Amino acid sequence: MGFVQSQALYALVKLKTLEHLLDGPLSQEALADRACVPIARMEILLQAGVALKLLRRHRRGRYGLARRGAALLGVPGLAQMILHHDHFYQDMADPVALLRDQVDTKLAQFWPYVFGATGAAPQSVTDEYSRLMEQSQALVAADTLKMVPLKGAETLLDIGGGTGAFLAHVARQYPALNLNIFDLAQVGPAAQNRLAEQGLSDRISFHGGSFRSDPLPLEADVISLIRVLYDHSDETVQALLKKTYEALPVGGQLIISEPMAGGAAPTRPGDVYFAFYTMAMNTGKARSVAQISALCNEAGFVDIKTPKAPRPFITSAVTARKPR
Repeated sequence: MGFVQSQALYALVKLKTLEHLLDGPLSQEALADRACVPIARMEILLQAGVALKLLRRHRRGRYGLARRGAALLGVPGLAQMILHHDHFYQDMADPVALLRDQVDTKLAQFWPYVFGATGAAPQSVTDEYSRLMEQSQALVAADTLKMVPLKGAETLLDIGGGTGAFLAHVARQYPALNLNIFDLAQVGPAAQNRLAEQGLSDRISFHGGSFRSDPLPLEADVISLIRVLYDHSDETVQALLKKTYEALPVGGQLIISEPMAGGAAPTRPGDVYFAFYTMAMNTGKARSVAQISALCNEAGFVDIKTPKAPRPFITSAVTARKPR
């Protein structure tokens, strides 16, 4: 039942039915015409939307947004992530084949940047990745900054920072902090354009390079890895954490923020959704707080902490420091 519900939600978003209702209720005939769907079948979708509490029935066969439907449209990036699930659900159509590694997954084709530094990913791929990450970053940024205050920091380097979605939130909250992005050179033009649109070109600097093969800038006393580690294998993460450790000054801080598995107490977001998602990517995995902490300790970090996450299904955090 859950899969069919998710597909009904996907159809409502893909057909822009919720958006069409922003200005008020419409008849099923009008909505069917806009969606290019036969009226009888559109009625089935609309009734499903009511059952999911996304829509409300009105008099004379009209439908309008329910509170949940309006809230969905108000969450930055949520509609885009729902549409992105088209790739994931195709991969989950045969979970046994996925588990046996007998399928060429759509997600592995969508995220080719994770497979290595050899060969540049097409500009269209890096642009699509950056847009999706930016659109879904607002909640992650808000929760990360609640868990990890940056008071007293001087320079922050965000590795894999894309177009600066996380640092844009940091810039608003910490106007005196020196901010830097380190990401693939192909991301640079989109990042510069996005920063200029937000009036942040003078606040945030972009450094092009791959953390696999290029040195990290050395001036930061805080380095952040926001939704980075779970994209990569243990070997890649070990090398990245070691490189991060070497780039930080004595006493420098590392911030890791991403959805995490539950370890001995498995969770639905971490051990069901993100575990299978990263499996379909063919690289990386959802790790528990204990696993990430152990990797940080192996790299030489101390004072490893796990602040309480306000919404673990959005993100959790691990912080660590380079010993003095």
